[in-house]
Amino acid sequence: MAYDEGLAGRLRDLLDQEPAVDGHELTEKKMFGGLAFLVGGNMAVAASGQGGILVRVDPAEGDELVATTAAHPMEMRGRSMSGWLRVDHDDVADDATLATWVRRGASYAAGLPPK
Repeated sequence: MAYDEGLAGRLRDLLDQEPAVDGHELTEKKMFGGLAFLVGGNMAVAASGQGGILVRVDPAEGDELVATTAAHPMEMRGRSMSGWLRVDHDDVADDATLATWVRRGASYAAGLPPK
């Protein structure tokens, strides 16, 4: 399954308006069958090739976000990836919810050392 181009466009639009991105280079890169958005060279959020989005978060906040939101841990080859969450397409259908996830991923990525 290819990533959802409409969802990628929504991510792009939100990132263009995201204050955390100011002063950081915003780039796009095809990765893992999806389209990743990098802030300062660090992946922040992606339109997933499996549907929905992938979001980079502070690993210390991951368990709480899984418990209190529609997110679930991202798994790669059967292993849960600390600091990465998956949010299904239906759970980011409205712009306000998607913006919250974009802000969370962009803020975390912007706080990492640039690559």
